[in-house]
Amino acid sequence: MTIRRNRTRHALSFDERLQRAANEAREAAGKLPHGRERDALLKKARQSETAAHINEWLMSPGLQSPK
Repeated sequence: MTIRRNRTRHALSFDERLQRAANEAREAAGKLPHGRERDALLKKARQSETAAHINEWLMSPGLQSPK
């Protein structure tokens, strides 16, 4: 028996989904008072933005493998 992966086509690119997640987390954090929940949402937003920057860096033409 072969296990099949669930494959889905996303309407948005990985970078766009990361940016959207960061924006949504920042908006949700803006509605909360200072505390753990707000800090967790801000941390999630920073992590999403960092992941987007790393992905952009990895996809840059300067990092192409030698031919």
